[in-house]
Amino acid sequence: MGTSDDVMIARPERAARPILARLRDGEALTGGGPDGNEQLTTVTGTILIVLLAAIGFTIPQLRQFIWMHLFVGLLVIGPVALKMASTGYRFVRYYTHSAEYRRKGPPGILLRLIAPIVVISTVGVFLTGLGLLIVGPTDRNPMLLLHKVTFIVWVVFMSLHVLGHLPAVARACGVGVRQDTDRVGTTPGTAGRWIALTGAMVGGLVLALALIPEFAAWTAHGVFLHHHHYH
Repeated sequence: MGTSDDVMIARPERAARPILARLRDGEALTGGGPDGNEQLTTVTGTILIVLLAAIGFTIPQLRQFIWMHLFVGLLVIGPVALKMASTGYRFVRYYTHSAEYRRKGPPGILLRLIAPIVVISTVGVFLTGLGLLIVGPTDRNPMLLLHKVTFIVWVVFMSLHVLGHLPAVARACGVGVRQDTDRVGTTPGTAGRWIALTGAMVGGLVLALALIPEFAAWTAHGVFLHHHHYH
């Protein structure tokens, strides 16, 4: 009996002690190294796939869904910024010769080749999109053309970029990975990554809600499909 009780008491203490230690040391909010960075990048990328699909759905019928195109286009700014930050952080740590990131190795060659295009097109599509909201449909040219071009480039290369990270999603989430029970789900910085992800989504949502009044000029007549209204 005494031995059995000791085991029953020891197990929850052994499971709880690492969690309490990480909270005390701040590791629940920071840390995680390359594995934590990979988790944040891949989970954010998975969310982006859903949002990109929603944007893609609006394109063939912008007259009916231009409000959705505008809203999701603003909402996606938050997770896009977070993903750029997480991949940029890995880039900096790797090329500043961080030992743990050097051991992890660089991203795949395709991801490295398209990275500059992803960054440039991302900045371009959101700057031109915000610019269009500010100037309105009557003064949309040539910004509308720039927005369309950068948007097409961005969707293509961002989709490739996100899909390139999909093989890491299972690893980041621990799917199919066998570990001892004391280590499963204990990557440092888990709470911090959830806070960053939630903050990115809330930030994008707040921006989209704040700019809803600017949608009116664009939704009134379906201007994307009726250019002659403003010629």
